[in-house]
Amino acid sequence: TSIPTALYACEGPTLEPGAAPYGNFPNYSRFHPPEGRLRLLPGGLLRQLFPSDARPLLGLDVGCNSGELSVALYRHLLGLQEGKGSPEQPADGKDLYLLCCDIDPVLIERAQQSSPFPNSISFASLDIMDSTSREPFLSSYLSRFGRSTFDISFCMSVTMWIHLNHGDRGLVEFLAFLSSQCRYLLIEPQPWKCYRAAARRLRKLGRNDFDHFRSLAINGDMAERITQILTKDCTMELVCCFGSTSWDRSLLLFKSNGSNHEGREPSEQQQ
Repeated sequence: TSIPTALYACEGPTLEPGAAPYGNFPNYSRFHPPEGRLRLLPGGLLRQLFPSDARPLLGLDVGCNSGELSVALYRHLLGLQEGKGSPEQPADGKDLYLLCCDIDPVLIERAQQSSPFPNSISFASLDIMDSTSREPFLSSYLSRFGRSTFDISFCMSVTMWIHLNHGDRGLVEFLAFLSSQCRYLLIEPQPWKCYRAAARRLRKLGRNDFDHFRSLAINGDMAERITQILTKDCTMELVCCFGSTSWDRSLLLFKSNGSNHEGREPSEQQQ
């Protein structure tokens, strides 16, 4: 999928939100700061999920924007305080390598330039819905570590943009692919009210509506619908819901039923 060049016309704070129909806002972290998610995630999460893994852990962050949340997640998961510690000596006792991708090369370039952990966090421009490019690219990265899947994947406020641009079939295919690539999946679905707001912003700018918005049969409680897809169609199980952000988005952790995971998991909470 090509991105209209108009999306890059304004890099400043005056960019109209509706001018980013792929969710590639240039200043995303200003209105949804990383701390809003991180406060929900327990400390020592990697130790709980991977208690016996001596090898480095591999993570995939899909739709990373300009990398602020990716870097904040990396620090939080390894117990690194800003300005203290190093990726070589993480407080959590785990080594983590993150591959972070986004459809927008301008945002990726910004992420690469500002990353404090260039040896551990890789940023790449990738259309995750393009199977001809994603599979060889991800396989090439994994092969550097002698691996075929990631330990954990992150999908933070991305599902709506996949859904609006690729329809019901695209969302199901995306979730199936993502679940096949990892042992654990941490996902933050946008609620249905965000779909309506995104479509309204686009119309307000005089642009055509999202191609699939009015024909989506998967709608309503999106956290519940995505949970159903992942558990019924993608052989994953819901480990826990870590709660909701102040902007009303649930953080859900899923585990692949095909993994050889052993050890303690976070306490299961009911949605």
